[in-house]
Amino acid sequence: MTRAGSLRPNRPLHRWMLSLVTVILAVVATGVGAVPAGGQPDGNGYGSGTGPKFLKLSLDSVTPTVITTTSDPYFVVSGTVTNIGDRVVDDISIRVQRARPATAASELRTALQLDQINYDVTGAFQAVSERLGPGDHKQFSFTVALRGGGDMPSDVTDLQITEPGVYPLLLNVNGEPAYGSQARLDDARFLLPVLGVPATADTSVDAPPPVPAAPAAPPVAATMLWPLADRPRLMAGIPGSVDGQALLTDDELASSLSAGGRLDQLLSALESALRNDARSGGGLASSLCLAVDPDLLVTVSAMVTDYRVLASPSDPDGPTRAGTGTQAAKSWLDRLRAVAPGLCTVALPFGQVDETVLAAVNDPALTHRALVAPADVVDSLLSVTSLRGVNLPDAGTIDTGAANLLAAHGVTTAVLADNAVVPTDGRSTATADDTIEAPAPAGHPDMVRLPDIPLNPGVGEPPVDPGLRVATFDIWSATALAAVGSHPPTPSFTPQSVRYDVNADSRPARLQDALGAISWPALNPRPDRPGAVLFMPPQQWGANRDEATALLEQLQLLFRENLAVPRPFTDLLAQPADPQPYELDYLSQAADESVPRQFVDPVRAQAHRITELMNALAEVPQQELSPRAFLTPLRDDLLRTLTLSDRRSGGQPDTVAQRRLHQTTTTVDELFGSVTVLPPGGVYTLASEQSPLLLVARNDLPVAIRVEFRIDAPAETKITDVGEEVLPAKGTRSFQIPTEVSDSRNLVIPIALTTPDGVPLGNAVTVSVRSNAYGQALAIITGCAGALLFLLAGRRLWHRFRGQADPADEGFDPETRRRVNRFRRARKRELQRQEDR
Repeated sequence: MTRAGSLRPNRPLHRWMLSLVTVILAVVATGVGAVPAGGQPDGNGYGSGTGPKFLKLSLDSVTPTVITTTSDPYFVVSGTVTNIGDRVVDDISIRVQRARPATAASELRTALQLDQINYDVTGAFQAVSERLGPGDHKQFSFTVALRGGGDMPSDVTDLQITEPGVYPLLLNVNGEPAYGSQARLDDARFLLPVLGVPATADTSVDAPPPVPAAPAAPPVAATMLWPLADRPRLMAGIPGSVDGQALLTDDELASSLSAGGRLDQLLSALESALRNDARSGGGLASSLCLAVDPDLLVTVSAMVTDYRVLASPSDPDGPTRAGTGTQAAKSWLDRLRAVAPGLCTVALPFGQVDETVLAAVNDPALTHRALVAPADVVDSLLSVTSLRGVNLPDAGTIDTGAANLLAAHGVTTAVLADNAVVPTDGRSTATADDTIEAPAPAGHPDMVRLPDIPLNPGVGEPPVDPGLRVATFDIWSATALAAVGSHPPTPSFTPQSVRYDVNADSRPARLQDALGAISWPALNPRPDRPGAVLFMPPQQWGANRDEATALLEQLQLLFRENLAVPRPFTDLLAQPADPQPYELDYLSQAADESVPRQFVDPVRAQAHRITELMNALAEVPQQELSPRAFLTPLRDDLLRTLTLSDRRSGGQPDTVAQRRLHQTTTTVDELFGSVTVLPPGGVYTLASEQSPLLLVARNDLPVAIRVEFRIDAPAETKITDVGEEVLPAKGTRSFQIPTEVSDSRNLVIPIALTTPDGVPLGNAVTVSVRSNAYGQALAIITGCAGALLFLLAGRRLWHRFRGQADPADEGFDPETRRRVNRFRRARKRELQRQEDR
């Protein structure tokens, strides 16, 4: 019994409502967190899922990485499943699926974005783990048959591959998250190059024979560039010196050059491949060309002796410490010097400079250092003769201003992405944001010619007729090669529709994609023209030794299988250009990733000031440091300000560029201020109206400099211009400036030093000058005094000749006169006796 107005809860109803809420929450969680089989991939870098992610599937290895007719009829796929969510996942299973082979080069990228339903050849799901808790992982390994036949175990997936090709494969992982149902939770995709289908395990008479790839007639001609570059490391604002230590922003390059470092592994893989090629005579060496960044060589050569690094890269004015990479730098440079003479070698633009912005700066000396001098730097440091007249922009695309700049500085061939040039007639309206297939020229697709018309000239320069040729590289293999290694960026020339964060894929999966991209041109020759391909890894490549070795071995395998033949880079450059006219198509992604135009004016201003100072410095035979060696590091700093390095991989490139520009500007200001006139203390007094003005000039620079005096003389003075003079290095020099002063007042004379071209040096000083000259008044007084003296002397002589007493002698009596005369005579005799003794 209860009181009136009170209610007693219905306990069964309460429990039923609580159960209903629990079921609803579970359904919502399942709908949001799990993707039904056949839905879009979630969280693997290819899909666009926004719900919670439970599992991460990573490919660890594919063995073998490439299938040939001599391979086993099976290959093994290994990977790892990791629970990255906050719930337990039960009943985890994986199956292998494949799509049709890529029939167009663009499908090497687009096939990796297809929904899993397009991977229509599927195997059975195989259990991997009964349960994975949050943070747990499980490794797995599956054996996969290329095609059925014989006594194939029931748990082996048959991919039904009967023809050579590049096949997209997918690993599909299903599981049941807590509060959910069985669903596809992640997948991993990769390419499998099949150069030939091996025989099955069936030994019967009716067993299908091996299926080799149909050889092309002739095989595709393959060339590969091998880049060695790094981001700028040298501290900005330090001019050249004879015995000064180099200062680096950090010591990461020491790690890269040491055993196991990035640059060490790239060089080690090349050395190993060349040794194997020399034994087998496969022709790999002739198909390779070293592409070396001169800035890297300058930095490494500076590290060969003792050097310093900043204790904190973000504090350029802070303390420094000794660098640790001296021995590693010496060893790596010696190894490179041993390899380079046996290979084609080409210099990259200095410091991966943005050539489009360099054209906007339009400074001749800076452009020469960026485009022409790199070949000389590479030749001098590696003792080779590198290729001339060829340019490899880091972005793979340039605008017409950059093309004009290249042609004006002796570049005859630019190496660009094959979607960076388009036919002038019938040009497609597709842009880099939506194009999938690169333009397909007829004739020689890897060499085209830009129109022989005047391109945009620089300010104050006449139009030039470049006749610039463009050697094109395959963007699809280049995109796949760029994805190999650590922290890979997506290149600027990769079409927007197939751009995604490749870091979500495992390194083995990205390597498989690159192997497939290298193999595709050889497996799919074009019937309308001879096949040719240029493989272009990114200039700052992150491949390790195993990855780089696998790619080189794949190229060797194509040569051995007669699917490709080596083509020297020089042969590519010598090819006739396609007769069809082409024009540049500066890609929008490259424009977005270029150096901001805010750096153009300040860089141009400082480059001009460096040139002005260079023109004033003097070559002196006994001088240890030449003007060029003194100022070239500052020009290099300006080029490093315009680098494209790290602009596609995040970070704060603008902050780094601004800091480098500020340091260079500060140093240039100090150099101009190091040559000056020493201010005299007090008032400078001239002994006469034509006495010279004595000045002292000081030069704190380690090189001699030619100077002129700029003296703003007042109207009362006339100062002779002494012309051009030379100040010694680290010294002072006195000068006598011919001066005429017509005023005895204190005069203030401003004096400064300039270069022979009139550029101010140091700080102007003012000299207070006082002369003992009285001008016209002094002449009148002197004349009057002389005339008076003449009259008085004549008057005395007149009276003496007449025997009269001079009135001036009045007041002296005869006795006084006689005493004075006697005293004078006595004094005279005394002096005579002293002389006689």
